[in-house]
Formats: sequence, structure tokens, C-alpha cells
Amino acid sequence: MKKIYHLSTCDTCKRIINELNLPSDFILQDIKTDSITTDQIEEMHELAGSYEALFSKRARLYKERDLKNQSLTEEDFKNLILEHYTFLKRPVTLFEGQIFVGNSKKVVEATKQAIHG
Repeated sequence: MKKIYHLSTCDTCKRIINELNLPSDFILQDIKTDSITTDQIEEMHELAGSYEALFSKRARLYKERDLKNQSLTEEDFKNLILEHYTFLKRPVTLFEGQIFVGNSKKVVEATKQAIHG
């Protein structure tokens, strides 16, 4: 699968998508207008190894709900991501059985390397 979960209103996501110079067969899913399904989050979980790896602790709601002072389980991380798009660390790129999560330089470079060799 060749897919990117992103926010079309996020400047960082836009910059990374432009930087990746994606082939035309990539599917882009704007998670604000096209919510993540249970099947999709489970597929991401299978590749990433945990729901926490997919979870953004920088999300505004994370701070507002004081979640850092709670003991969150894997099930909690999954449910929060399904509840609100802001909890997904983005962008998430799926490419031929690999997953790349987040916007760090290292992740973006690894994504580029996987896509373009």
C-alpha cells in the first residue's frame, strides 16, 4: 500500500508531502475530513508495533485533558486516536509494508529513501 495520513491544514504535512515528491499512485487521506477507521488504525498498529508509537503527545487536547498525568494503556491510545484526528502523530506514511510516523528529519529522510531508493 502507498498511502499518507495527513492534515491538509497542517503546514508541516504540506511541506513534507511536497518534499517527498510522491509518485501519482499514492493515496492521500486527510484525517480531518476522512476519519481514520478501526481497520486503518489496526493496520498502522501492526506495522508500528504499538498505538503509543502512533500517538501525538504534542496535541493541544493532550495538554487540555491533562493526559500526561494519567496512565494510558494501549487501548486508551487507540481509542483517543479514533476519537479525534489530532491525536495521530502525523504524517503517517505506509509504503510497501513499511510505516513512517511523524515529521522528524530522520523519519522524513527514511521515507524518501524508501520511496525513491
